[in-house]
Amino acid sequence: MGKFATKTGTNGEYYFNLKADNGQIILSSEGYKTTASRDNGIESVRKNSTYDSKYDKQSSSNGKFYFNLKATNGQVIGKSQMYESEAGRDNGIASVKSNAPAATVVEE
Repeated sequence: MGKFATKTGTNGEYYFNLKADNGQIILSSEGYKTTASRDNGIESVRKNSTYDSKYDKQSSSNGKFYFNLKATNGQVIGKSQMYESEAGRDNGIASVKSNAPAATVVEE
């Protein structure tokens, strides 16, 4: 089972990373002003991660692939790492779908 690893940035904002069982980061958040808003972001990832329509598949100018997970209101709630292939990106999406709904929250 995956986990949401939370942290406080050097800028004083609060972040989370969704990590797979192997410790690899599969989704990263934006910065939040409060822990409550960060926790709401985690819940939004849990709720939206199971819907294909919430994933915005992208390719970068350097030929790598990534995705954004969006909330119902269209706001990006998580960004993936860069992948070498579309298949890698799709595996990343599958990993978010399987890990996020039941992931625990830990402070790092």
